[in-house]
Amino acid sequence: MSKTQRAGIAHLEIFRGSEAVRAGFLVAADLRGDRVVRLFRDVYTWAGVPITHELRARAAALALPTGAVVTGRSAATVRGAQVCWTDDPVHVVAPLELRIGRRTGVLLRRTALRPGECAPWGDGLIASPLRMALDLVLGRPLPESVADLDQVLKAGLIDRDEFVAALRARRDNGIVLARQAVQLATGVADSIPESQLRVHLVLAGLEPVAQHWIEVDGEQVAQVDFAFPARKVAVEYDGGWRNNELWALNHDRARLNRIQAAGWDVVFVTAALLRQPRKLVAEVRGALAR
Repeated sequence: MSKTQRAGIAHLEIFRGSEAVRAGFLVAADLRGDRVVRLFRDVYTWAGVPITHELRARAAALALPTGAVVTGRSAATVRGAQVCWTDDPVHVVAPLELRIGRRTGVLLRRTALRPGECAPWGDGLIASPLRMALDLVLGRPLPESVADLDQVLKAGLIDRDEFVAALRARRDNGIVLARQAVQLATGVADSIPESQLRVHLVLAGLEPVAQHWIEVDGEQVAQVDFAFPARKVAVEYDGGWRNNELWALNHDRARLNRIQAAGWDVVFVTAALLRQPRKLVAEVRGALAR
C-alpha cells in the first residue's frame, strides 16, 4: 500500500482492520484497544465518530461479499425515512447463488434480484427505492410493514401508484399481504407507533379518524391521533413523542380536563399496551361502548 493510501485510512470513517494493519497504520493490538470501534468482523470506525444506522449500513456493505444489497428499513433510513434505531440490524438481501454466512447485526434474506433493483453505494450496493419498499412489506407483520411504508411515503421516497403497479406484477411469497399493506398505508402518520396503532384498530374493524381536532365551544382544543367523533372517543399514543408538546394531552391536564368535561373519553395507548393488540382493541371498544 502506498504512502498516500496509508494516509487515506486516517480519513476514512470505516475501514478494514486487516488492511490498516498490513499498511502499518495500526498494529493488531490497536484493533482491541480504544482507538477504534468494531462494527462488523474486520470492519472498524475511529473512536469518536458518531455511530448511526447509516454508518453501520455502510460498514455492513463493506463487510459482506460482493452482491449483497442493503435494503428494506436500512435503505429507507439511508434515503431519509428514519425508521431504524442505530443498533437495529442492517437489512440485506442477497442473490440465491451468493455464498454468504449469517452475521451478527445483519438481517439477511435470500431472494432473486432483478436487473435495476440495486445500485452502487459506498463499498457495496443499495436497493432501488421500489426494491427497498418491496422488502419493507414482504414477509413482515402488517402493523410493522405499514408503519415503515407510511414513513417512506411521507418522505416522498416512492410514488404510491408506481409501487402499486409493481406489486400487481409480482408473484413473490407473501405478495398478497404486501398488497394489503399498501392499501392500509396513508403516508401521513407522525410516527411509527401511531401507524401501528391505526393498523391494529383498522384490522379490528374500527374506523378511526386520524389527526382529528377536538372543538369545545367552537374552539379547537387539541388535535388527537385518532378519534371516533360520533362517540366522542379519542385515542392517543402516549409514548413521549410530539412534534409540538403544546398539543400533547398527556402533558396538558387543563386541556384534557376541558375535553373530558365536554363528554370526550380519551384512551391513552402506551408502548406496553401497543405490544398487546387484543387488550388495546378491547380498551378502545370499551370506551366506544361507554
